[in-house]
Amino acid sequence: MIRLIDFLAAFCGLLLLWPVLLIVSIIGMFDTGSPIFVQTRVGRDKKPFKLIKFRTMSVETKSVASHLASNASITKLGNFLRRTKIDELPQLINVVKGEMSLVGPRPNLFNQEELIKERDALGVYDSLPGVTGLAQVQNIDMSTPALLAKIDKQMIDSLTVKDYFKYIIMTVTGSGSGDAVKK
Repeated sequence: MIRLIDFLAAFCGLLLLWPVLLIVSIIGMFDTGSPIFVQTRVGRDKKPFKLIKFRTMSVETKSVASHLASNASITKLGNFLRRTKIDELPQLINVVKGEMSLVGPRPNLFNQEELIKERDALGVYDSLPGVTGLAQVQNIDMSTPALLAKIDKQMIDSLTVKDYFKYIIMTVTGSGSGDAVKK
């Protein structure tokens, strides 16, 4: 049932928001020269997939977790995109493709070994990663791997359709900041 909701919501979101996606892509060309950011992330069953986002950091920034990145790496447009969560919109493509859910544990990088170990031990990778989830609305990011894995597992084990919509609404309305950027 949630997969059907994911697909329909993401598909409708892409149809409705294509003007925003187009405008941000055009502005992004002037900001960084490369508005789309594609990065290999850990998916369900620890299989790799290509996460799609709007670029918020300069092209030269090395591939690290957001909480390890310097504030200086973030462009002015990127700061706006992160604050409004618009940078996450291209992930609707990942949701339509079935690589992600709207709600689930945020997909991590393969070099985040401690988080992978913690999540693996709890079976978190049995679920699709998500655009948002309980950890994001509680402001828990990937800098605390054991806590994040615990909260992810708690969400997976108790997720209801009501919670699913609650987490989406909380994210859209600005509750929770997701991965923090080092100041």
